[in-house]
Amino acid sequence: MFHGSNVAIVTPFNHGGVDEEALRGLIEWHIESGTHGIVSCGTTGESATLSHEEHDRVVEFTLEVVNGRIPVIAGAGSNSTQEAIRRTQHAKSAGADGALLVVPYYNKPTQEGMFQHFRAIAEAVDIPIILYNVPGRTVVNMQPETVVRLAQIPNIVGIKEATGSLAQVSDVIGLCPDKFTVLSGEDSVVLPMYSVGGRGVISVTANVAPKDMAEMCDAAEEGDWQRARDLHYKLRPLSAAMFFETNPIPAKTALSLMGKIQGDLRLPLCPMGGGPREMLVETMKAYGLLN
Repeated sequence: MFHGSNVAIVTPFNHGGVDEEALRGLIEWHIESGTHGIVSCGTTGESATLSHEEHDRVVEFTLEVVNGRIPVIAGAGSNSTQEAIRRTQHAKSAGADGALLVVPYYNKPTQEGMFQHFRAIAEAVDIPIILYNVPGRTVVNMQPETVVRLAQIPNIVGIKEATGSLAQVSDVIGLCPDKFTVLSGEDSVVLPMYSVGGRGVISVTANVAPKDMAEMCDAAEEGDWQRARDLHYKLRPLSAAMFFETNPIPAKTALSLMGKIQGDLRLPLCPMGGGPREMLVETMKAYGLLN
């Protein structure tokens, strides 16, 4: 069900509030560009600084605009199991195709704690669930053995793996059932992950280069490895630029330079520094996104 290029879409702001018209424009651009799915209110969508009401509204609005044309996965994770259940219940009631649930952050659960957390959510809400392992944000790494246990639960259907480790990805893919979907959470290893059995990406870079990311995934899935490699190497500098500063600062700055959004951020995220911004502009010019 979930494969290819799924954009971890930014949440545009304008004078402090969510800019729904800018978000509508981004969604339409992604659909026209071949993006395979949209992840609403993930890390790149600044979910950490959205109010509960804003979070729910952004998910609902995204579903309204997409209107069934491509899958929508709602970010629903929290370091509180009860809050994660509430968000996942909302995702289901709003009509999302799935929910993305991050490993609980800050409280540093054990492997057993992670298992109990995700099992409780899956048992409470009958919706396809994608786990999200991103130790760089959560401090703790969900081990392959824990993923294997969770993969036995029917509605836990996949994982966004953002360790960047092909060894860990290979362990997860090798140990889990074939039907379990492994998506990259690290844009630089999307193509290598395809080679070991991955099925796509939840992407930051797709925010600014949706067509190329989608075409690279399509080429890999069709077995056109030369085309996929060409796009992989074309995308690499841009993917690196998306992390010149903390995500989503570069992505929103790039979209602002492209005239797609205002580029506003919420504290504690702040505008991009002069040096990194200059490097971002040069990378975008070299890619052909700016004149």
